[in-house]
Amino acid sequence: DHACSKKFEFYCLTSREPSSAVFYNIYPQSFYDTNADGIGDLNGVRAKLPYIRDMGFTAVWLNPFYESPFRDAGYDITDFYKVAPRYGTNEDFAALCTAAHEYGIKVVVDLVAGHTALEYEWFQKSALPEKNEYTNRYVWTDDWLKNYEGSCIGGYSQRDGMYMKNFFYCQPALNYGFAQIDDPGWQLPMDHPDCRATKQELINIMEFWLSLGADGFRVDMASSLIKNDPDGSGIRAFWQEIRQLFDEKHPECVLISEWSYPTKAIAAGFHIDFLIHFNLPAYTKLFRAEPGRNVSDQFGGHSFFQKDGNGSLDDFLSDYLREYDATKGKGYISIPTGNHDMPRISVQRTKRELEVVYAFLMTMPGVPFVYYGDEIGLPYRADLPSKEGGFNRTGARTPMQWTEGKNAGFSEADAGKLYLPVDEHGVNVAEQLADENSLLHTMQKLIALRKSSPALCADGEIEFVNRRHNGYPLVYRRWLGSDEYLVCINPLDVPEVYAVGDGWKTALANQTVRIENGQLTLEPFGYVILKMARNSV
Repeated sequence: DHACSKKFEFYCLTSREPSSAVFYNIYPQSFYDTNADGIGDLNGVRAKLPYIRDMGFTAVWLNPFYESPFRDAGYDITDFYKVAPRYGTNEDFAALCTAAHEYGIKVVVDLVAGHTALEYEWFQKSALPEKNEYTNRYVWTDDWLKNYEGSCIGGYSQRDGMYMKNFFYCQPALNYGFAQIDDPGWQLPMDHPDCRATKQELINIMEFWLSLGADGFRVDMASSLIKNDPDGSGIRAFWQEIRQLFDEKHPECVLISEWSYPTKAIAAGFHIDFLIHFNLPAYTKLFRAEPGRNVSDQFGGHSFFQKDGNGSLDDFLSDYLREYDATKGKGYISIPTGNHDMPRISVQRTKRELEVVYAFLMTMPGVPFVYYGDEIGLPYRADLPSKEGGFNRTGARTPMQWTEGKNAGFSEADAGKLYLPVDEHGVNVAEQLADENSLLHTMQKLIALRKSSPALCADGEIEFVNRRHNGYPLVYRRWLGSDEYLVCINPLDVPEVYAVGDGWKTALANQTVRIENGQLTLEPFGYVILKMARNSV
């Protein structure tokens, strides 16, 4: 049982007060530039902390900001212990954490645990033909012609062997060992001293950033570290050991996995796992099944949140309820608005369609994550050429748009120097702050409502009460103790009617609420969040 051993608002599984954490995911190079070089930086994140606080976010997750050649936008690292100069310095990171904590905001950093860049000093020494302390820091075969499951690359150096990549060719896999040994000539067990040394170095990295003020880690490709691990016992044991260390030394900090299989991730010791676009089809079936919305056609078909009504709630619930029931009280599922690896949630959606998506995300159990810019409907730029290994992901990484001014308020640099182009006439924060009916204010109100109610927070109970007609309209109860809500959402472009009964009071809605004889009429793309009147004040 990996329920939290120490509790506070950041993540609370067994405390008296349910967690009201809401994360903001920041892609640093695209958020805000303070030194006019065209690239966002850590001081830019610090400068926007008042905005983050005012939106209601309680924590931020920062994508990698470490020293890198940027073949994969910073997920290829040459120094785990150093901020890349384009983002600032280690002192800037410490100052950001200090300032964030003063605003009541926690800071989670990306931990790229499975690989480094080719240029890392460790790999350069590991590639030498002479044995040294880094020879087994990475996974190498023992012959330059010996591949392994098509994942190895040969001819890099004079070392007689191929190195295993973890994702791109430029990301050699760190060696934490094999759960099962097929070839003892080069495969090392997890308890081999050299594999244990690699793991200890990972722990050292975590301790270093915690010492500078970090509050936890989002682990990139968290399930990929142990090789030849068919039943997952190796990777489970690996992370359980680190979780035990956290519980003993840093019980107030959080571990978040990019696993997209909550039952496996939380059993391995993570507090939160993302339900996203791989492993399970649930997330794709909610929002991203149509062409242009997804990264691949692995889980194609029809989205539930699609106005034509050809989706099915069961496509989501068949996975979600199994994962939710198995992890309840042990960890949290996060259904994010998006991230740097997929087209934006705004693709093919109007403001009203986004409102019902956000009403859903902000009233579900678990911990919500909002990708920067989604709160204003920042568009996905499918027309952009690949930047730093982004490929079709590049269009989801464009600069945050703050004002109608130069470069949309992102940077004072010349437009040609920007990390990626902005849409000078597109959406921006300033415009939406001035409009009470804007998408930004919708998000702000939804977050405020969530944080105001134990039933709507991470630990509140949930029951999906309309399972007919493919789940349209979407209706579910959230409750905790005497606090009870009914969330009613219509993703369709036609009105829907649902029998809600009497005794409800409107907590939040994007339409005029009409309940006649216990029948609620939902307008196209309308949502209504009702609270039991006996509990209202």
